[in-house]
Amino acid sequence: MPLSRSLPIVLLLLTLQPLAAQDMPLSQVLFDDKPWQLVGEGYQFTEGPAVTRDGTVYFTDVPANMIYRVGDDGKPVVFIDNSDRTSGLMFGPLGLYGCSSTSRSILLFNPAGEKKIFCQNVTSNDLVVTSQGAVYFTNPANNSIHHVSPDGESRIVDEGIDFPNGLILWPDQQTLVVADMKGAHLWNFRIEKDGSLSHKQPYSTMQLPVGKSASGADGMTVDRDGRIYVATELGIQVFDTQGRLSGIIGRPQAKFLSNIVLGGPDFNLLYATSSDKVYRRQVKVSGFPFWKED
Repeated sequence: MPLSRSLPIVLLLLTLQPLAAQDMPLSQVLFDDKPWQLVGEGYQFTEGPAVTRDGTVYFTDVPANMIYRVGDDGKPVVFIDNSDRTSGLMFGPLGLYGCSSTSRSILLFNPAGEKKIFCQNVTSNDLVVTSQGAVYFTNPANNSIHHVSPDGESRIVDEGIDFPNGLILWPDQQTLVVADMKGAHLWNFRIEKDGSLSHKQPYSTMQLPVGKSASGADGMTVDRDGRIYVATELGIQVFDTQGRLSGIIGRPQAKFLSNIVLGGPDFNLLYATSSDKVYRRQVKVSGFPFWKED
């Protein structure tokens, strides 16, 4: 890729962190004596972990049509038992946003579990919500990324990634990162003032399973220092602010790893949804909801 094309986003990313933070080994993330702990089990397929402004974590069991909330005692309780097969979840200014395959819409759930349509007639897999209430979502069926305005109007803002799946914002919300499930790259975009995307480039390269060309990349999260975490077939791959691989956190079990989020009162509990179970482990870093105002 010509330097002139990649330079704007490289300069943007270089401004995110001081020089001292650019070397980010995995030892800055993990405690040696704090392994994965089971949160809940017996589900059909867990997905979409999302965190509130106070650190409470929600997740969905897609085939069972259920959304759960992790209670103060660390145990999941039912939040809603008719989720319209919602998969991707994220909290935002209007409540809990979710990708519904049954209703072909982006749904909004209020604290009482009541739902309404935020954006209709769309096919969505995963989403991210900005602090202003705009939504970006992926549609792997037609290799597209969509932007939804705060008033619910949707438009395509990118096409061409083989299988766009998980997506996340950098802490300053000027950069969108999208994982290619069938490829090796995390794609970075600069977010323009009108919500459009520019300076598309494969900024990070994921490790691939031996003999395979697909990463299996699914859900993503980010910490306050700008590290990107992506759930892949090999485990949770962690990338620093320069796009370099810091290391891979092993999967909590030998089953599909769908998604991750940093939650808890101090946002230092890394939650992982994996097939029939949900896990968490304490880490040295902390996350945050994008729409929380410090």
